[in-house]
Amino acid sequence: MDINAFNKLSYGVYIVSAGDKEHLAAFVATAVFQVTDSPNQIVVACNKKNYTTEFIRNFKSFAISVIKRNYSPEVMGNFGFHSGVSYNKFENYTPIFGENTGCPIILDDAIAWFECKLTSEVDVGSHIMFIGETINSKVLSNNDIPLTYSYYHEVKKGKLPANAPHAKIVENSNNNKNSNSMKYVCKVCGYVYDPEIGDPDSGIEPGTSFEDIPDDWTCPLCGVSKSGFEPEV
Repeated sequence: MDINAFNKLSYGVYIVSAGDKEHLAAFVATAVFQVTDSPNQIVVACNKKNYTTEFIRNFKSFAISVIKRNYSPEVMGNFGFHSGVSYNKFENYTPIFGENTGCPIILDDAIAWFECKLTSEVDVGSHIMFIGETINSKVLSNNDIPLTYSYYHEVKKGKLPANAPHAKIVENSNNNKNSNSMKYVCKVCGYVYDPEIGDPDSGIEPGTSFEDIPDDWTCPLCGVSKSGFEPEV
């Protein structure tokens, strides 16, 4: 079996949240999709080890925020690469709360959101498929393009959170061995800075060594500082 065939499936990038005003949880999800239109139901795949899993079960609801393509690295890093067990993801972010369920809804970098009432769940091995009926939704922007995992991975060189349903897929590598310049890896999200590519979106031209990057440069994926990188082994 060619495991890389799974890379051809399409995914979006979302923030899924659950809880209430006093108890909040959220994570970055890629397996989110509509399954019916009568009633309107959406499925979210959540790893059994995910902190948010029990929040969805206990509060019987969840919200989905559709992330825009030109997202802020800090938002992705905050909700995608930390565990809510030991890290307060909402310390610097203020959600709104659903009128029907009280569920927190993340507006940062979102172009639309859905408020869902949990109707059922299916155990599918490493993950739980939570099925929710959409009881409210709103478009926040008609001008922004939704972020897809393909763009996040191929263009932004992003990595998946460890608990993503397809995190163990073997990703095609295009390592160039002709350069003697060392690559550096973000210790938070796994982004690899390649001197041959640079970071043009942040003004770092191709051919710039990691040592020559300005000290105020941050990871384009999660916003961690330059000091949060280490040489690639």
